[in-house]
Amino acid sequence: MFAIAVRFDLKDEDAVRDFDSLVTQMCDGIAALEPETLVYAVHSVEDAPLARVFYEVYASRAAHAHHEANPSTHRFLSQVDALTTSVRVEFLGAPAGKMS
Repeated sequence: MFAIAVRFDLKDEDAVRDFDSLVTQMCDGIAALEPETLVYAVHSVEDAPLARVFYEVYASRAAHAHHEANPSTHRFLSQVDALTTSVRVEFLGAPAGKMS
């Protein structure tokens, strides 16, 4: 298993709208083309309306590489820099706790 958490801080409300639209398009591509993407959850952040956090779990690093090659992901990644003030990526270790 391979997991990532990513925080995106967006420039303004227009960027939030555009970002959320890109995310919707990307998630459609993930659902259609990525059976080994096990979790792809996108969260808004309480008390930070210009932030979004992704929690991503893949069956393997190869599944993550497949995700990165997906056309909808590539489109998202090519446009996200223009919408953000910062991006923080955390590569996560093995999980502990309750899992379904």
